[in-house]
Parts: sequence; C-alpha cells; structure tokens
Amino acid sequence: MGKIMSSEMKHMLAREMGIEHKIIGENSDYGNLTSRECGYFVKLALAKAEAMMS
Repeated sequence: MGKIMSSEMKHMLAREMGIEHKIIGENSDYGNLTSRECGYFVKLALAKAEAMMS
C-alpha cells in the first residue's frame, strides 16, 4: 500500500494541534500521542482532505 499522507502533512497537522514536539526527535513518535490526540489528529486530517476535494 502506498503512502496515504505525507510526512510533511502529518507535521503540519501536529503543528496546528500544538503537539509536533511529541512526534519529532530521537525518542519521539506517534506512540507518544494520547488516544484523544490521535482521534483529533484523524478528524483534522479527514476535514483537510474533504476541504481539498471540494
């Protein structure tokens, strides 16, 4: 399966949410996000994708 969302887009969304510091760095990854943050991340990503399609 190909990439669904670019790394750049993921960082832009994380920056917008104020959680980019959790996904960058040597010991940081998406596993550092809470369930609530993950849910909001997906919700925001879907909203951006829908906006781009219309």
